[in-house]
Amino acid sequence: QVQLVESGGGLVQAGGSLRLSCVASGGTFGSHSMGWFRQAPGNEREFVAAINRNGGITTYADSVKGRFTISRDNAKKTVCLQMNSLKPEDTAVYYCARGKLNELGRLRINYDSWGQGTQVTVSS
Repeated sequence: QVQLVESGGGLVQAGGSLRLSCVASGGTFGSHSMGWFRQAPGNEREFVAAINRNGGITTYADSVKGRFTISRDNAKKTVCLQMNSLKPEDTAVYYCARGKLNELGRLRINYDSWGQGTQVTVSS
């Protein structure tokens, strides 16, 4: 069974940047798409970004398009999320997830393994 561990969250001012990392261990990694989701208190867990198995195709939620970049390194079994021009509304717990296969799904049902999350807080 694959384990996913996120890191890199923290407190930043609006307009600042953070880089989140997710490291996988066990199971398989390179044959799966990977995604990032986020969840603010009282809200549903929402899709942020996804990347296919070889990193050649990415997709983003409209709310983060142009500001966030997802990438992966299959040799290191790592997926990252570079977050620039952060806004207070980006404040949430960010979760890394492994896709069931290689499709770039935007729903929780499209993913079969989740990390514990890392907190991102953007102040005004």
